[in-house]
Amino acid sequence: MGDGDNMSSSGSCVKPKIIIIEPFYGGSHKQLIETLVECLNPSDYEIFSLPASKWHWRARTSALYFSQLIPPEHEYKVLFTSSVLNLAELIGVRPDLVSCRKIVYFHENQLVYPVREVKERDCQYGLNEILTCLAADIVLFNSNFNRSSFLDNVQPFLNIQPDFKLKHIRERIEKKCQVLYYPIKFHAFPNKRHISPASTSPSTTPTEQSCLHLIWPHRWEHDKNPKLLVEVLMELNKRQVDFKVTICGESYLAVPEAFDGIREKLGSKLINYGHLTREDYVKTLLTGDVVISTAGHEFYGVAMLEATYCGCYPIAPNKLVYPEIYPKENLYNTSNSLIKMLYNWCRNPEAFRRHRDKFFDFFSFDRYSAQHLVPKYLDKMRI
Repeated sequence: MGDGDNMSSSGSCVKPKIIIIEPFYGGSHKQLIETLVECLNPSDYEIFSLPASKWHWRARTSALYFSQLIPPEHEYKVLFTSSVLNLAELIGVRPDLVSCRKIVYFHENQLVYPVREVKERDCQYGLNEILTCLAADIVLFNSNFNRSSFLDNVQPFLNIQPDFKLKHIRERIEKKCQVLYYPIKFHAFPNKRHISPASTSPSTTPTEQSCLHLIWPHRWEHDKNPKLLVEVLMELNKRQVDFKVTICGESYLAVPEAFDGIREKLGSKLINYGHLTREDYVKTLLTGDVVISTAGHEFYGVAMLEATYCGCYPIAPNKLVYPEIYPKENLYNTSNSLIKMLYNWCRNPEAFRRHRDKFFDFFSFDRYSAQHLVPKYLDKMRI
């Protein structure tokens, strides 16, 4: 969809009953909507969206923009949107939408978004989310961590206000809150555990197969902590263990400073660097051994679960959403413990692969799968 698009799902004269509004139509926000509407009757919904760029301006002005775009004559019964939209502003200037069942989905929350310095924080974004919750009927979070970190910080966040106190806001929001994991279409992925090694990488030699392939598939932004990744890779390289690494994920205009010179420093060990097409991304995941998160900000982690489904062993910080999803032995507490874990495995790939096989014997993807979750979403959106 182009800038300022709305997509009517049907050319018929029947007016849609569901309005879907997404101010940041890209990445996981776009994937969620596409996954849900696949299971809706095309005549039942209409999508209003803006491209996934200029996030701060989307959060500030998209409510005003959509208030002008949404037709005044409609039969909407359900409104589904993400927390990027200031729902309170939209309802304020379009009171005809107030009768809709208003469902807000939190992919993340701004109350605990990490900033390099406290003075950088713009409190308006967090306040927008609080007001949106107050205007909504149902507030969905993609993890228990997202829900609890938001609710636990409502009052501390409001206490920043200097000359009067806002009370009992959490209580008004909490009763609307539910957790509904983000639905991942695992059924659209091949699964390495059901594919012979020859079919996934026919050109690899026995030596290359034994060398561990590490994958970091995250957005190239400071909240994903690329600096820690580089520190770990440089230390592994210094210790002269054999490995290869893919650094992919969404990259924006500015390449993280931590990545300066990394191609020269890692040489042939860096086999993929930069954004991959979806097809190449999946092929790369299927050749991976370990998927690494160094995030300082994560409420779910779609890329980690996708890579894990494709056969990569997940390693993540022992914080944020990760203890909710992965076993204790997959989590690290310090950079040193991450380095030690990877160093030992790179030295003994066969022992690592036996360990990985045991992980997949008991780890279940069902509760994160679209097949399991989409019916729960549709139940919330029922007309």
